[in-house]
Amino acid sequence: MTRPVSGGLALLALAVPPLLAQRAPVFEVGLDLVNVTVTVRDVRGGLVSDLAAEDFVVREDGRPQKVEVFAPAVNPEERKELALNLGMLFDTSESMRKDLKLSQESAIRFLDAIPRARDLLLIFFDRDIRVSRYNSENQQGIFERILQTEGLGYTALHDAITVYLSRVVGTPGRKVLVLFTDGDDTTSQVPPHEVQRLVRSSDVTIYPVAFPGQHSKNSSEALRARSFLYSLAELSGGRVFQPTASRELAAIYQSILDELGTQYVLGYVSDNPAHDGKFRRITVELKRPTLKVRHRPGYDAPRPEPPRRPKAPKKK
Repeated sequence: MTRPVSGGLALLALAVPPLLAQRAPVFEVGLDLVNVTVTVRDVRGGLVSDLAAEDFVVREDGRPQKVEVFAPAVNPEERKELALNLGMLFDTSESMRKDLKLSQESAIRFLDAIPRARDLLLIFFDRDIRVSRYNSENQQGIFERILQTEGLGYTALHDAITVYLSRVVGTPGRKVLVLFTDGDDTTSQVPPHEVQRLVRSSDVTIYPVAFPGQHSKNSSEALRARSFLYSLAELSGGRVFQPTASRELAAIYQSILDELGTQYVLGYVSDNPAHDGKFRRITVELKRPTLKVRHRPGYDAPRPEPPRRPKAPKKK
């Protein structure tokens, strides 16, 4: 049985059992507009925020694409493409017990530092998955909820990510997921390769904040967990952070905030209308060759729809 979200803090609080994740949701990835969130840095690693649309060249599978939407992160509240829809996944399982205090502090300090999101989806997970949605006027109540977590039970990390992705598909704006976990998974129904496919099919940028967990640093379990978290960041155009002490948190949050405040959103209509389910590689080039870009490497095209069975004629 799932445990309900206590305190009546959220506008919407739902208990989501792992059984709901036995079948991964089918995401309809439309080809009408492909959005790519881009972070640009100079040779010294500094963020670059003064570029114009003509500075970018977007290619899909090597073919130039016409940029239909260009949204630099200047006055993001005035651009719907840049409106921030923030997701937080908070691991409350047994494997996080020794890191829980640092994890709680991480989540609270991050929320305190980040500008108000238009929408916040907060998911706590261990063997159960608990979803709460907050709006910009309601986010202070989250702190109490985070501090109530205890660190018990198995870990349904893959299922929790799948639930999050299914909730935000088709929503407008920049979708940013901050994931507080050690990367371990002990009970999910959804396998890691399917989670990775779903991430490829979405436009969510994932920032895992990875904790050491209960396994020794170079054990096969720890290496597998870290590899999975790094794959999520790479597939989505995000970054992995690995704090070991409270003093490191401020720099981590500032780094994420700086990126969110200087990103660009580029949107194009793909010149390939095929629904073949194949991966399509995206490359973003700059006319200033000394600059470096980071973005998701591509996306999975929609899969072909199954043929509809003809209706049987009615018997007279």
